[in-house]
This record gives sequence, structure tokens and C-alpha cells, in this order.
Amino acid sequence: MIPFQILGEDGTIAPGVQVPDIDRDTMLRMHRTMLLGRTLDDRLITLQRQGRVGFYGEARGQEAAIVGSAAALADDDWVLPALRESGVALYRGYSLRHYVAQIMGNANDLLKGRQLSCHYGDRSVRYVPMSSCVGTQIPHAVGAAMAARILGHQTIAIGYMGDGATSTQDFHVAMNFAGVFRAPVILFCNNNQFSISVPVANQTASETIAQKGEAYGIEALRVDGNDVLAVFAATRHAADKARTGDGPTFIEALTYRVGAHSSSDDPSRYRDETVTVEWREKKDPIARFSTWLRAEGLLTEAAEQKLRDELDASVREAIAAEEKVGPPPLETLITDVYAEPPWHLREQLEALRRYKEKR
Repeated sequence: MIPFQILGEDGTIAPGVQVPDIDRDTMLRMHRTMLLGRTLDDRLITLQRQGRVGFYGEARGQEAAIVGSAAALADDDWVLPALRESGVALYRGYSLRHYVAQIMGNANDLLKGRQLSCHYGDRSVRYVPMSSCVGTQIPHAVGAAMAARILGHQTIAIGYMGDGATSTQDFHVAMNFAGVFRAPVILFCNNNQFSISVPVANQTASETIAQKGEAYGIEALRVDGNDVLAVFAATRHAADKARTGDGPTFIEALTYRVGAHSSSDDPSRYRDETVTVEWREKKDPIARFSTWLRAEGLLTEAAEQKLRDELDASVREAIAAEEKVGPPPLETLITDVYAEPPWHLREQLEALRRYKEKR
């Protein structure tokens, strides 16, 4: 199955290939979010190396698959992400300050420091916090979609996963349920070709990941994950189909994890980095999209450089501001579970306060 492509690796579109109907503002918003994600990766991986944050997982090289799919959704659709979909949250309005606060786990973190870094969540943009357990979000996405149908809502859900998640039990349970009950859901696999250190060839005998959808009676699409226009078109098709009651779609976005799995990983131990260099230098999704935007008169080199400078300044300002914020208040340890914390939790909290004062 050859990946569907609109925008070639050189940033041009072949004659006769149809460009999806995307207005100028959306195009530039997509471009901005892709650059913002890259800027955050550049700065925060550096902060981790400096010991200023504990953990970070970047999405470098996968920005087209992330942002292209985000742009095709409606504002009230539910997003159930894996590790690298923070760009979806940013596209939908998740604030830069909250993004940085979550990495630091400080008092401004919407999740109050209870989640591992890069496990963002914000109800206002319908972005559900991920779990570190691989694949658990896939049946949750199907469940959210089924709930929307039962409630009579027009909203749909999208469940993201990496290629490794397609080898989990949760994937097969979710795919079977979605196929049987025609759930209004998009199941979106960011195939970056490595499940941490395990290459795709070592985890499945299938020729493609996309074809696994066909086994469950689900329309399967395989798309060039570094082509933001193709990803948008495929996801918009899947969203329209789900919204009109025509069932689920399984999308495989073929891309490449240019960086490490996380700040705890050394990919040179298990993969040929000459391949990585080729993907970084010849298949970069941001460079591809920027080239086309300039050719269409939607962007100039000067405007792009100005945007890069502005984003870099904004990220630096957010980091400087959030580094001054202290940890979440101690009492947040026992809030959000009970409307009124029971006596034994209040007693334990007081004991912890006394211990902390002695320290």
C-alpha cells in the first residue's frame, strides 16, 4: 500500500493532484504550530540536559502528522493522545505557559504535578492526559466516541498511537469493537518506525500497519506522515465519515522519529543513524511545507524568520516565568478525589506538614 501523498519531498505538488480546501489562516496556523512544536523541542531537551527539567520526549520530524490531523478536527472533538501529540493540544489552544508548567510540575500545572512530564491534559481543549501504559488510550477513544453517539452529539473522538501500540491487546480489542459497532472514531497511528528500540519489522509480520484495519472491517488509509496536506485530507475524510454515521477509519501516517525516544534514550545503540540523517535533511516536514507556502505566496523567508524569532522569544519567556513558580500546594495531594476530604487524609496531610516544617 503506497502512502497517499499530495506534497512531494521537494515541496512541490505534481500536476493534477488536488490540494485540500484549506483557508489561508488555517494554513498559517498549521505552519506556526509546527514551528512552535519544534522550538519547544529545541529548548526543552536542552533544559533536560542542563538538569532543569527531569524528562522530555520530543516529536521532532513528526510535526506534519500531528498538526495536519489536528487541523482537520472540530473544536469539540475529543483527543486521546499518545506521547508525541502535544502539538494537537497546542493547535487547539493549550497555552504555552501551561505546556511548560506541566513539564516542570509546578503550581501552574493543570495536572498539579501528578503526571510524568509530557503527559499533558486540558479539559478546555478536550485533550485527555495520556497514560504511560502503551495502548490504553485506544479503547478509551472508542468509548468516548460511543458515548458521544449515545448522547446524540455530533462530536467524534480520535485516538492516537505509535506503531508499538498496534502490538498490544488494547489495540485489537478497540479495533474489533469499533469495527463491529461502527464507532464514530478515528484511530490514528503515527508510525515513526521504532517502538523505543524495536523496529516495525521485529514487531509485526504485516506488510503495512494500515492493513490491520481491514482485518476488522475498518477503512484503512496509509498516508505520507511528513506531508501535512495529505494528513489533513485523510483525517478530514475520516472525520466527515465518522460524523455522518459511516463508521471508523484507521490511518497509518508513515513518518520517522528523528530524535531519541525520550531524554533517557540513545538511539545510536540500536539504529543506523545515516538513515536518520537522510530523514532529517531530505524529508523534514516543516521545510517541505514552508517551501510550498512560499511558492504559493502565503509566506516569505523574512516572515518565517520573524515568526521563528517570535516563537523562540515566547518559549524563553514562558520558561523563565515558570521556573520562578513553586511546587503545587501541599493540600493538592488530597484534593480532587473527594468533595470533602475524609478525616484520615486530612490527618495524614497535617502529619506531612509537621514533618516538612521539621525538615
